[in-house]
Amino acid sequence: MTRQFFSRLLILHIGLFLYSLGIALSLNAQIGYAPWEVLHVGMAKTFGMTIGEISIIVGFLILLVTGYCGEDIGIGTIANMIVIGLVLDLILYLDFLPVAGNMFFGILMLITGLFTIALGSYFYIASAFGAGPRDGLMVLLTRKTGLPIGVCRGGIELTAVIIGWYLGGLVGVGTVISALMIGFCVQITFKLLRFDPTKIHHERLQETYKSFRRK
Repeated sequence: MTRQFFSRLLILHIGLFLYSLGIALSLNAQIGYAPWEVLHVGMAKTFGMTIGEISIIVGFLILLVTGYCGEDIGIGTIANMIVIGLVLDLILYLDFLPVAGNMFFGILMLITGLFTIALGSYFYIASAFGAGPRDGLMVLLTRKTGLPIGVCRGGIELTAVIIGWYLGGLVGVGTVISALMIGFCVQITFKLLRFDPTKIHHERLQETYKSFRRK
C-alpha cells in the first residue's frame, strides 16, 4: 500500500513538473501568452506579484468554487495549486529554456508547450489524488453540461483571456492559437492514451488520511 502510494505520488509530481514546463514553453514562445498566462500576467502586473504567486491564488479561488460544487479535493488538488506556481517561478528564474526568435519557432514552441501541458494533465489526473483546480473546473463543466471536454476547456480558456486582457495581460497570435487548440490538445492526448478523466475516482483527503490510520 505504501509503495503504491509513493508511486502515485511520483506520477503526480511528474505531471505537475510537465505542466509547469509547458507553461514556461508557452511564455518563451514570445508570440502572445497562453490564456491562463494572460490572466496570471495581467494580475501579476496589477498586484505586483510573480506569475507563480498569482497562479497559486487563482488556483485557490477556483478550488473554492469546485469544492462547493462537489468536486473531490485531494493531495493532488492542493499540490497542483501550490507546486505548479513554485516550479514555474523556478524555471523562469533558472532561465534554461530557449526563447523563440521568430514566428515559426514561436508557433512550434507554443504547440509543444500545449501538448506538454496536456500530457502533464494526464499524469496528475491519472494519479487519482484529485484533479487540479483548473482541471477540476473542466471536469465539472463536462459533467454538468454534457459537452465534449475540449469544448469546456476551450470555453474556460477564452474566459481567462478576456479577464486577463482587461487587466493588461499580453494578447497575441499565440493567445489565439492557445485558446483554439488547448482543448483539442487535451482531448487528443487523452484519446490517444485512452483516458477518460470523468471515470477516475479521485482519492479525497479524508480517504488518504483514513488509509494511513489503518496501518
